[in-house]
Amino acid sequence: MEIKVETFGEATVLVPVARVDSATAKAFEARVLQVVNSGVSRIILDFSELDYISSAGLRVVLVGAKMTRAPRKFVLCGMKPHIREVFDVSGFAKILSIHADRAAASV
Repeated sequence: MEIKVETFGEATVLVPVARVDSATAKAFEARVLQVVNSGVSRIILDFSELDYISSAGLRVVLVGAKMTRAPRKFVLCGMKPHIREVFDVSGFAKILSIHADRAAASV
């Protein structure tokens, strides 16, 4: 699995590519926790290149969000409609900050 790490303004952006499933969730979690533990003030998960996320991937997102304490921010963006549907159906859209794109997520 490829996970791009980029900077957008003052945010660190993680861009998982293709799939986050049971086979790739461990690598995704390691990268997310590395960024969370680095102490950056804003973390953006950009899902614009993601085609599939399983419950294992959802767990990683939840762990990352829970470990990010205020005033730091942990936000999601760039979800394709079928990825957004997974977050809506699972109830995660109600508890996580989800934005249309990086510009909206970086505010």
